Amino acid sequence: VDDHDTLRHDPVLALLSEQLTPKRQGKFTLNRLELGRPGTPTRYHKIACDHGALEGLLVELFLEAHDRPPEEIVLDPDATDDPLYGDQEGRFFHGYYDCYCYLPLYIFCGRHLLAAKLRRQHRRQRRRGRGGRRDRQADPRSLACGPYHPAGRFRLCPRGADGQLRGKWLDYVFGLARNKRLQKQIAGALEEARLAAEASGAAARVFRDFLWSTKDSWSRRRRVVAKAEWTMAKANPRFIVTSLAAERWAAQPLYETLYCARGDMENRIKECQLDLYAD
Repeated sequence: VDDHDTLRHDPVLALLSEQLTPKRQGKFTLNRLELGRPGTPTRYHKIACDHGALEGLLVELFLEAHDRPPEEIVLDPDATDDPLYGDQEGRFFHGYYDCYCYLPLYIFCGRHLLAAKLRRQHRRQRRRGRGGRRDRQADPRSLACGPYHPAGRFRLCPRGADGQLRGKWLDYVFGLARNKRLQKQIAGALEEARLAAEASGAAARVFRDFLWSTKDSWSRRRRVVAKAEWTMAKANPRFIVTSLAAERWAAQPLYETLYCARGDMENRIKECQLDLYAD
């Protein structure tokens, strides 16, 4: 509604509506859509929406884009900033992005957007992601990659007593917040990286692979891959936790090839935002 005066002259919207010349100045119809309530329309909210159908549409489009079920899919949940420049309800300042913003959650599979959830940025640490499945006569091996602390999310990837996944095959790669215990675990690797950086004059990386458990939040030990990096200024350690076996993914390609690919998702969102802001 805020952009109505500009968008009503947009040539693409004019082409889609088959109306090259706007007929009137009012914003009332759009306002009804913005204030629409789920369920049955009322006198003052004449346009209602089916939130379940809207959310399911993205998944249906993804399924229709494949002639046959893929053998493997990679689900990439991540959040990125949506900058705000007014006094929008729920605006909060985000220190990392250095702006007032919302922090919507997106789930991508390749270039397909599967879900989008608008969230206020100050609630990010309070909200837990939820998972679900949609099948079309398929049993794909799925890898869920994302930057979230894994506590509370391993339930999406259950294993039986024999170590095999129950039901659908599902693996995960989660970013793991660093702490003093983890950094102490890779102290030798960080020193090795520091010496290599000083000798070469460039940043150096050393990878370590080990089993790890938290003091109380994890039910068992899990595989952790550490990137012990030393830039020319300081240490820059990073950690991920995964269910993928070392025989399938060694530490360095797991981090650099598989996990770091999730950055492509945020880049795609930024590209879309630049297109929108170009005018």
